[in-house]
Amino acid sequence: MTAWLMYLGESAKRVGQGYDDHPSSHYSWDDKVPNRERIQVGDTIVLWNGKALLGLSVIEDIAVGAGKKTITRCPKCGTAGPGRRKKDPLPFRCWNKPCKHAFADPVIEIVDVKTYRSRHEAGWVDLRGHVSGTELRALCVKTKSQNAVRELRWDEFRSRVETGKNATSLKIVEKARSVITHGFSERMARVRKGQAAFRASLLDHFGEVCAFTGPMPAAVLDAAHLYSYADQAKHHESGGLLLRKDVHRLFDLGEIAIDPKTLTLDVAPNTRAFPAYDTLHGQAVAVSLDKKHQEWIAEHWNMHRAPSQAFIPGQSAGAQVAVDV
Repeated sequence: MTAWLMYLGESAKRVGQGYDDHPSSHYSWDDKVPNRERIQVGDTIVLWNGKALLGLSVIEDIAVGAGKKTITRCPKCGTAGPGRRKKDPLPFRCWNKPCKHAFADPVIEIVDVKTYRSRHEAGWVDLRGHVSGTELRALCVKTKSQNAVRELRWDEFRSRVETGKNATSLKIVEKARSVITHGFSERMARVRKGQAAFRASLLDHFGEVCAFTGPMPAAVLDAAHLYSYADQAKHHESGGLLLRKDVHRLFDLGEIAIDPKTLTLDVAPNTRAFPAYDTLHGQAVAVSLDKKHQEWIAEHWNMHRAPSQAFIPGQSAGAQVAVDV
């Protein structure tokens, strides 16, 4: 497994060329980009905007195609990708040190390229702003690289995310990689299908109620899986709850979990630093749960809490919430 830091900023990855990218689902590059053919299914893709981390996932599939690319060149030495200047009288300057030519208009060339497009939606973890751009550069194999795609020192990056400021577990990423590398990438892709029907069934069952915060408008409620959807082939009955969008994200990351012994909310210490979430700690789940719900909840708890707190399904839950049997 290799981890890649990939640039996805407001400006194009190369002067004169934009790409069809979406951070949580797909990323595109071509055969003019360094490292293009080293990227493999099962690799970790870490996206940033040049200033801070956006998030990460595992590549499920890479579609290969053909296309056209517009390349800008220095009119003096022919070096590709001259840099734009905001304050100087001439808008372009060649970045090639022996040249450094400043000019008004680059030479435009349209070339045929081999295109690549990753799909990585199933394991996406949103970590917007968790790690600074300066830190990310320092965690690259080549710390002074200016490439849009750079190899990342995964073990050090993971340690930074899981133990530093805004510490967040990346177990869900490891789970997604395990599923993909064992030949189930197609199965992962199918899990997203039927999401709308899954949400509709949860609304029918629970009504417009967030399981953590109580009644909410339907527009802010997500269909949250109680299990890792990367490891399942369908939307399981009693396998989901309706959660407000922000607490859904925190639940996926393990920052909020449901104690399977008491069916009360357990909020991680760093998230409890925010009053809005601190008030949730110790609160009973706001909806009735059946035995299958409790089994999925126990799996989520065992994934995101210390092994010493592991819960064996079948143990009795507390009486703080009504349970359908």
